[in-house]
Parts: sequence; C-alpha cells; structure tokens
Amino acid sequence: MRRLIASTFVSLDGIMQAPGGPEEDPTGGFTFGGWMFRYADESMDLSAAGFDGKDRELVLGRRTYEIFEAYWPYQPEDDPIAKTLNAAKKYVASRTLTALQWNNSTLLRGDVVQAIIALKSQPGPDLQIIGSGNLIHTLQAASLIDEYNVWTFPVVLGRGKRLFDGTAKPSALKLIRSQVSTTGVVMSTYIPEGDIRPGSFVNGEPSEKELARRKSMKKGTW
Repeated sequence: MRRLIASTFVSLDGIMQAPGGPEEDPTGGFTFGGWMFRYADESMDLSAAGFDGKDRELVLGRRTYEIFEAYWPYQPEDDPIAKTLNAAKKYVASRTLTALQWNNSTLLRGDVVQAIIALKSQPGPDLQIIGSGNLIHTLQAASLIDEYNVWTFPVVLGRGKRLFDGTAKPSALKLIRSQVSTTGVVMSTYIPEGDIRPGSFVNGEPSEKELARRKSMKKGTW
C-alpha cells in the first residue's frame, strides 16, 4: 500500500493560510498573506519534503487546486517546480467542481475518505498532499495520513486557518527528521505513533490545597 504524505508551511501558532502571497487566500479578512516570503533560503529542500510533488501523485483540496491551476501552468517551462507539478498526476477533492482544466487532473467523486482508501490500495508512487487544510483535517481524522512534513516559521499570526483544528483526532506523532534553516525555519518530519499515552509528574497523595482546587474545578468555580 502506498503512503499518503502531507506537507505544509505553518506559523509558530499553527496557521497555514496564504503563506505565498497576499492574494493567495485573504478569506476571513486574513491580511498576512505572504508571511513566509522573507524566510526562504537555499537550505530549504522543497523536493525532499514533497512540496514539488516529485515522483509522487498529488492529492489536493479544491482551493489549493484552484490556486495552483491559476499559477503553475503559466510559469516558464524551465522552472523545475512548475515542470514537476504540471506533469504530475493530480487528484482533486471537491463537492463543487464539475470539470478540471489543469492537465493530468482527476476529480475525486463521492466520499473523499473512501476515495483515498481506494487510491492508497492501488499500485503507484506515494500520494502527496500540499497545503489543502480542509482535506488534511478530514484525512487526519480518518487516520489516513502516513507522514507529515511541517515547516514551522518563526512568526505568530494570531488568526487564520490552522493545520489542526477542533476536528483533529488526538494522536501521538514521532519525529523522524528535523533541520533548521539559516533563517530559523524548523523543517520537521513526523509519522503517526498511535494513541496519546497520558501520565503524571505528581507523586504521593494530593495536599488539602490540591483537593480543594479539584473540588472548585468540579463546581465550575475555579
């Protein structure tokens, strides 16, 4: 079974909206589009993290597909990222689109979870999600994502669309790779590691103060 890999840029507070430019996605009154621009440097290997889709098939949400469709086919033919993305096979999750104009694009119809399960079971290269926050939310909740490439930029945005929201399935992750760019971007790769296993640093019996605090919590007065 082939893997499903998600790659995304996020701020320190987990915002993934419009990293590339002001007009990319200003929905919801988001005014910080292009927040990752000044942190780019030569140590960032976009291909290794799957951001160019090299040797993979793409799985995209509708909004990310439309952003890419309106940009990458119009870049110079010698642009290596454009060349790779334009040639890649693309699967698009959408309830509203009826036709896709970008070459090698296929619309995923019906339930997206079942569609991705079917794609993963087919022979072929690994599947790569780029951006596509709503799609990540759905597939993370269904435990279908096998690897996360998360590049965390040293900015706090305070508002915007988040990588993980209230629908996220609680789960543990294992860090398997990490590197820091010269501009302070932490480029990390995680894989799922099962359920969260809580514990406690508290030893011995709770004090009277602690028991009183817990009582206040139960009453809703803490």
